[in-house]
Amino acid sequence: MAKENEPDVASQEQTLDIEQIKRQLDLFDQRLDNIDSVVTAVVERVMKQPITLNVTCPNCGKSIEVSILGIQKPTA
Repeated sequence: MAKENEPDVASQEQTLDIEQIKRQLDLFDQRLDNIDSVVTAVVERVMKQPITLNVTCPNCGKSIEVSILGIQKPTA
């Protein structure tokens, strides 16, 4: 009789484990969505303004300027 109940206990434990994994994946998905929203908001805010990067070449020491224009015109 005890042997007949063992498969039921094992299958219940597997079901609980699967449901816990599903909950963890849902939480992970929500976190990724939140991160995506924050990154998108930051990029949109940054891209409204022009950005200039000044990089110095480690080999020759020459300075290189990279400019990225934003969506809006710069105001003085």
